Amino acid sequence: MNESEPRPGLLGRAVRSLAARSARSEPRQRDEAGAERRVNILLMTSYGVDGTIRTTLNLAGFLAASGYEVNLLSVYRDREEPFFGDPPPGVSVHVLDDRRPRLARNLLRPLRAILRRRPSVLSHPDDRAYGSVNLWTDYRLGRALRRRTGFLVSTRPGLNLAAAWLDPPGLVLIGQEHMHLGEHSEALQEAIRREYPKLALLSVLTPRDRKAYEEHLGPKPRVVRIRNAVRDMGGVRADLGSKTVIAAGRFVLQKGYDRLIQVWELVAPDHPDWRLCIFGHGPRQGQLESMIAKRGLEGSVTLSPPVEDIGAEMARASIFALSSRWEGLPLVLLEAMEVGMAVISFDCPTGPRSVIKDHENGLLIRPKTIANFAAGLGELMDDEELRQRLADGARERARDFSMDRLGPRWVNELERAWVQRERRRERRAARQRSEAAGSPA
Repeated sequence: MNESEPRPGLLGRAVRSLAARSARSEPRQRDEAGAERRVNILLMTSYGVDGTIRTTLNLAGFLAASGYEVNLLSVYRDREEPFFGDPPPGVSVHVLDDRRPRLARNLLRPLRAILRRRPSVLSHPDDRAYGSVNLWTDYRLGRALRRRTGFLVSTRPGLNLAAAWLDPPGLVLIGQEHMHLGEHSEALQEAIRREYPKLALLSVLTPRDRKAYEEHLGPKPRVVRIRNAVRDMGGVRADLGSKTVIAAGRFVLQKGYDRLIQVWELVAPDHPDWRLCIFGHGPRQGQLESMIAKRGLEGSVTLSPPVEDIGAEMARASIFALSSRWEGLPLVLLEAMEVGMAVISFDCPTGPRSVIKDHENGLLIRPKTIANFAAGLGELMDDEELRQRLADGARERARDFSMDRLGPRWVNELERAWVQRERRRERRAARQRSEAAGSPA
């Protein structure tokens, strides 16, 4: 822990010690059997709805189909059914903290209640998901990693840092970054600089991300760019004659739906027969509803709950709008392109420019102003031929993000990381033998 970070109290230190003791337990020989084909993926929840969950399930399914034993370690569960349905065949799920209210009483329930009220000492307070972790999940993570072997792929900064600090001896640590470095606070960036060198590999989404993390971290860990893979959308195709624009994602500042509503206020008077539907949920819903009402857009703008089959909604629309202030590599944008929608996006950091070539497979709005986005959206709404041309280019571009192309990259990186791990173990064993041979009888 850095001197600038708050020090945990007595209970926090005790839980951290217990978690570390569990996680650092040496695996037994039987635990090592088949470890080179065992992948454990640590994510906040496998039951919710966001792009990280969707792309994690895509990867897990591919690895399981490729002969790996795949285990999802879901930090928490708060709903009966996973939003995206059952995990892919061959993928198991282990939940650290089951928060469903119906759980039966047990001897650990009082302790669990106390620890849930205390903040995590393993994650970082500037991780945006910090409110979802606590001392109980810290303790449970340590227990879950006890004598676990194979690979541990963690999927966000707080989890990457927790895995690096716990440093379980039987696991090859691989971190994923779904957001670019500049969106992390200075304190979080410093923690990343300090702890990420313990990872064997860091996966990022864009060339810009790779350069930024390499400059920030130095020679360790090895940083690779592996893009998010779009799932098979089931052969559905957008209706490019439809007068419907859609957007999808959480109702949070990042997604910029306040800006999209301002854009719609500009284009709606000249397009009275068009509709905008935004799928999602989140803390800014009330604010967005107020904006819609204040501008008199209730007849043409709809906020709808997230849907499991977003492809079906895309098939009823023609244009997908991405108004985000920042992104990693937005999976929903790739899904829209796979379906053959005409897409329009702000040139926000960092993902859209890695996908969209302006007026070839979508519209990329730079500079990032409300007026420019409105002009681009109006151009798409007025020109069905343009929508068709961009949609054709979008489908062609989406092929580069298929799991058939990107999945083998993950297999290659896993195999390479395992070989490097075995070489390190051999060198360490050789040193120990040498030291033993040179010691006095």
